[in-house]
Amino acid sequence: MPLSPRVPELGALELLLAVARLGSVGRAAAELGVSQPAASARIKGMERQIGVPLLERSPRGSRPTETGRVVVEWARNVVEAAQALDAGIDALRERRDARLTVVASLTVAEYLMPGWLLALHQVSPDTSVILRTANSADVASHVLAGDADLGFVEGPTTPPGLAGAVVAADRLVVVVAPSHPWARRRTPLTGAELAATPLVLREPGSGTREVLEQALAPYGGATTPRLELASSTALKAAAMTGAGPVCLSELAVTEELATRRLVAVPVDVDLARPLRAVWPAGHRPAGPARVLLGLTRKQ
Repeated sequence: MPLSPRVPELGALELLLAVARLGSVGRAAAELGVSQPAASARIKGMERQIGVPLLERSPRGSRPTETGRVVVEWARNVVEAAQALDAGIDALRERRDARLTVVASLTVAEYLMPGWLLALHQVSPDTSVILRTANSADVASHVLAGDADLGFVEGPTTPPGLAGAVVAADRLVVVVAPSHPWARRRTPLTGAELAATPLVLREPGSGTREVLEQALAPYGGATTPRLELASSTALKAAAMTGAGPVCLSELAVTEELATRRLVAVPVDVDLARPLRAVWPAGHRPAGPARVLLGLTRKQ
């Protein structure tokens, strides 16, 4: 039975879901690697095609109308089914001699990638995977140069020249040794206090550093770091030896916080960040890369 002409194409449904999740046509367009005028035109075309208004637009952004919320739920089912079908077909086609090169930021590589690769092995056991690690700036460079089929970054936005999709959420935390004066602090650190304190940080170009600097920009930016280190392991060791307050991913310190080897300091600054899969704009991931991308969204 042929589809009704009132059923939008898959790409339009993916755009609608992104708008509903992000609250803005502009942010949805940026995530999907299209221009805002093109995204707005596509939404309006879908409203004409379906025959009902889908979004309420205001200076603060866009949100689904009452009928739009119903369409969003239907669209989510359609997109998820299409992704599952696509991943399954790719797994069948690429089962033999499949090869996948992934470059990921350190946080993603250390704390999320093992589970994703295990799921990939279960779906496509013959896929050979090469995983490289780099900071987020270098991940973007490798993907743009064609050195990797898929990249994973930690920054607040999709790097220029790339398209991407949010695959997980993370939050930065400020941690100290139990002997540090901040370990007994009950009131949150203000943005101004955090900006004025020399911290132990990741190197420039890392997603962690970029998110922190963006969060502290309204307070004049972070002061000169006490130390710059190139891995979460080194940051944790520095914090535990009393080198100073450290800012790093919450994923990296779960065990240390549970065992009180480190203490999280409350902060009055939003340090949430998305973790993204990225690929060259205009070139959707194919083969094992698409299978892996589909699996990250199911974890």
